[in-house]
Amino acid sequence: MCGIIGILAPEGTEARQQLYDGLLVLQHRGQDAAGIVTCDKERFHQRKSNGMVNDVFRQHHMELLGGKMGIGHVRYPTAGSSSSAEAQPFYTNSPYGMALAHNGNLTNAAELLHEVIHSDRRHVNTNSDSEILLNILASELGRTHATRIEGELYLDCEDLFDAVERVNARAQGSYAAVSVLSGYGILAFRDPLGIRPLIHGVKLDEDGEATHVFASESVALTTLGCEIVGDVRPGEAVFVDETGLVRRRTCHPSAKLNPCIFEHVYFARPDSVIDGISVYEARIKMGEKLAEQILQQRPNHGIDVVMPIPDSGRISAMEVARTLGVEYREGFVKNRYVGRTFIMPGQAIRQDSVRKKLNPIPHEFEGKRVLLVDDSIVRGNTSRKIVQLARDVGAKEVAFASAAPPVVHPNVYGIDMPAKEEYIAHNRSTDEIAQAIGVDWLIYQSLEDLEEAVTEAGKGTVTEFDTSCFTGTYVCGTITPEYLASVGAARNDGAKSKSSSSDETIEIHNEE
Repeated sequence: MCGIIGILAPEGTEARQQLYDGLLVLQHRGQDAAGIVTCDKERFHQRKSNGMVNDVFRQHHMELLGGKMGIGHVRYPTAGSSSSAEAQPFYTNSPYGMALAHNGNLTNAAELLHEVIHSDRRHVNTNSDSEILLNILASELGRTHATRIEGELYLDCEDLFDAVERVNARAQGSYAAVSVLSGYGILAFRDPLGIRPLIHGVKLDEDGEATHVFASESVALTTLGCEIVGDVRPGEAVFVDETGLVRRRTCHPSAKLNPCIFEHVYFARPDSVIDGISVYEARIKMGEKLAEQILQQRPNHGIDVVMPIPDSGRISAMEVARTLGVEYREGFVKNRYVGRTFIMPGQAIRQDSVRKKLNPIPHEFEGKRVLLVDDSIVRGNTSRKIVQLARDVGAKEVAFASAAPPVVHPNVYGIDMPAKEEYIAHNRSTDEIAQAIGVDWLIYQSLEDLEEAVTEAGKGTVTEFDTSCFTGTYVCGTITPEYLASVGAARNDGAKSKSSSSDETIEIHNEE
């Protein structure tokens, strides 16, 4: 999972500060690396490296990022990508000079890499499928020929959309992307199923001049003062040229919206709206339906207090407490400077992070029957440790509720979950999982209730979702057992630890 942003500002305005501010708002989508590429007339400027946004970009870096348009990216570490060489955006000089930032995962990346090298005759310098996507777009765009008008090159917008259409025909998987084309403008496009989010906004200055912004989540646009234009639709490409003229076209014959439901469960900020669905409202609905399930299965639940696992479990927990008529309390204080634990490489690192991440308030637990509510359970390491913390400070009884169903299958569309053998729900019943994490009882949200919750929050704007990590049904591409086996091999803790140690000394510095 990553966060992307693309900006085209009016003439005489620098895009760099807005790119930086937008990436700060998207920091929750990636805490491993960050990057910005800007374009000043026909010159590109770049800064990218491992680290948080405010660590990667210092004042002297920002001063070099000149130009009215640019793109930015934040990344969390996926399998094999802990090196800063994998940080985005990526750049290629042909045709025209272009850079791209991508959120998602190409499920046919191996085949595409072979095509890019042997058929398109292009060079790929990293293991990132985002660089493959850039080169496919560049290759397809290179099939068109810009015309020369009064000594200046001119790229017809329809030719650009034709190139995106050919990209859509070749690429499988998920991709929300923003690209800057030197001398032309900003391109944003989304895969034909809209698995990963992408939204467009506009901000007018005092003279009525427009700044166009594309980002992974609406919160980045509203923070920058934009009015929402709308989501980039599945299979759609939107191009804003240097004059601010906007053109858009659906570049796939059978585009259909099937967004990833895990955005609403865990990744997206609650103040975002994705495809017309308020993430906050979706999590409220999840809590309501989870409480109704508790009342149905355990009418004499005996819960004294409901507590969230901060932060993503908080909204659902509040609604669980309200619906049950039980007191809601904050029992844990979170250290906000520790990253999300389930995406950290290596079991030892994750367990150490859990110990540093949450601290219980003892008097909130003493002698009470506590229901802990979290957004989901993946490996179970965090859950097990938290349950033990609650018992250590005097909880009389500890129950656990997950606002999502059991995670039992790999997510192949851009969320780097572990190998499925490392899921706590792998080959375990609910009672066995309860025993494994040390709770008195455990309840999961049903998939039907989860889908209904998100659908109701969006008032029916979206009715079908990618739920593959719960069901094993993949919405696009041919996901074979062999492919899933390769995903598992790359994502297990042993592979990640090896990748992390081998990349440790690699560093890429800004060339500007």
